[in-house]
Amino acid sequence: MASTSFNPFVMAQQQFDAVAAKLGLDQATCDLLRNPDREYHFNIPIRMDDGSYKVFRGFRVQHNDARGPCKGGIRFHPQETVDTVRALAMWMTWKTAVVDIPLGGGKGGVVCDPHHLSLREQEAICRGWVRQIARNVGPIQDVPAPDVMTSGQHMLWMLDEYEKITGMKYPGFITGKPLGMGGSLGRTEATGFGVIYTLREALKELNIDIQNTTASFQGFGNVSQYAIKLYMDYGGTAISVSCWDHKEQKSFTYRKKDGLNLNELLEITNRFGEIDRQKAMDLGYEVLPGEAWIEQEVDILVPAALENQINANTVNSIKPSVKLIAEGANGPTTIEADQVIQSKNIWVIPDFLANAGGVTCSYFEQVQCNTNYYWPLDEVLTKLDNIMTKAYHSVSELARSRNLYMRDAAYMIAISRVAEACKMRGWV
Repeated sequence: MASTSFNPFVMAQQQFDAVAAKLGLDQATCDLLRNPDREYHFNIPIRMDDGSYKVFRGFRVQHNDARGPCKGGIRFHPQETVDTVRALAMWMTWKTAVVDIPLGGGKGGVVCDPHHLSLREQEAICRGWVRQIARNVGPIQDVPAPDVMTSGQHMLWMLDEYEKITGMKYPGFITGKPLGMGGSLGRTEATGFGVIYTLREALKELNIDIQNTTASFQGFGNVSQYAIKLYMDYGGTAISVSCWDHKEQKSFTYRKKDGLNLNELLEITNRFGEIDRQKAMDLGYEVLPGEAWIEQEVDILVPAALENQINANTVNSIKPSVKLIAEGANGPTTIEADQVIQSKNIWVIPDFLANAGGVTCSYFEQVQCNTNYYWPLDEVLTKLDNIMTKAYHSVSELARSRNLYMRDAAYMIAISRVAEACKMRGWV
């Protein structure tokens, strides 16, 4: 995740500063929006299965709530840092604004590795996280959700603890819950499908038939799995995917030049999105180094794992065949890499637009929970498609009319909406 050489929050602030200058925002608005409104750091002491005690570090950052309650996932990761959480909270503010849903930006995390924790220990961390922050979150205040290495089960433990503390039923406190327990149909697919809805629209604009395209994906978690599914349903050919291998402590790329078989890969993938390398080789996949996903002769690249993947060191590996990058991950491309991508004339669907399907469907789940009325799958996916398509075209039209890089256009729309909300409230 974050390292000493890469600070995602510094990158998020630099991206903001550049667009704020173009928009001519006043100093007070800049000062307000380039830092979080509130952040919480806390200890989570847990009794481990062996009877010993261990203290985990937890975070919740609320970047801005001018447009509505904060919204954002909780990730469990051994290299979690508060700067990562700050950046993700800030990007979430722009994400909800660019798709024009009435929410703000938040994010949470715990420094831990679920690979080495039993389910009981993970449950204890979830409940401890809620106990520390219960007064500062809630269905009309700040609504968490799953993120890296957290699931619907984790959300349900957190919901149960919150309801114990409040003595009320609040299914809208948290999203990404299992079906039948306040979860929404379509939520599991939403982020990956949203990436492909925007990709579909971009290819139409570029006059490229999706059925004639090839793509390489980075990551094989929930986002990438569903993005690959819908991309292939539309007739595209996914030829390679990379994923982390916990045993080897590094990533590998799995390639079949005539196209991946998604179902057979899913059968040999664990719940962390890690493909069994030996079984993949037995099925005839080429196993390449982890960074090979970016070096493929394809039309489309889809980074759908962690941040800082297309950077100054890797961007020059992108082949001339690549026409489009759809960012399924948060912050996968650094500012230095953006400059190279612009010079190569590659069309980019920026992260906080491309992957906004997840928070959009979380918003749907929130609405359904708060009204206690649940929608059928086709209604959820139709609403999602409509919002993602409209948001994509708003950004694309601005980019084309003013000759802007797509990321800058998306930022200009999002930041303008948030700044306007802050001004109308009389904050600045």
